[in-house]
Amino acid sequence: MNKQKMTVIHGSHFSDLPGFYREASKVFMKDTGWEMGTLDGFDDILYGGFGVFENGEHVTVIWKDARKSQYDLGLEATKAFYEYKVRQGKPFNTQLIQQKLDDLMNGKGQTLFEILVEIIESHKNITLILD
Repeated sequence: MNKQKMTVIHGSHFSDLPGFYREASKVFMKDTGWEMGTLDGFDDILYGGFGVFENGEHVTVIWKDARKSQYDLGLEATKAFYEYKVRQGKPFNTQLIQQKLDDLMNGKGQTLFEILVEIIESHKNITLILD
């Protein structure tokens, strides 16, 4: 019997992006001793094969307290995220990041929460439930 795996992200366990990375590392990379720290790293672990599920295995992800996360990883956090990268400069493409920041401030850009949801939903073997 092929039982679908389920994992839960607890929005109550974090209030910023580093906290999200810690929570997601704990949830997806249990007992590996590895912790992600980038959006690309988060995308990579969702392919599976080196955490709690295998490559291509069907998984349901329940994001509890998603409203809290939507606020915590919303406009202000996203603005700070981009401003930090622009200040840091290399290796970041500051022109692209400045454009993303401008889009965000003009109501056209994605928040960190929306980016994370999009990353999860881009993996066809993962069903996301915002709770």
